[in-house]
Amino acid sequence: MQVKINGRERDIETPCNLMELLQQLEVNPQLVAVEYNGEILRRESFESVVLQEGDVLEIVHMVGGGA
Repeated sequence: MQVKINGRERDIETPCNLMELLQQLEVNPQLVAVEYNGEILRRESFESVVLQEGDVLEIVHMVGGGA
């Protein structure tokens, strides 16, 4: 199944929920914000969102810092 992640087409295993995808990508779910088909998701919903063919995801990593 293909989904678009940060502007790039990717093949993923099916069935797969968002939490499983983040684990496959070795992404810490506590350190990212995810937009799913144009909607910002709450972390609590990562396990309940089942990915479908053609879904579009933007995964943004949090970066700390300061002066």
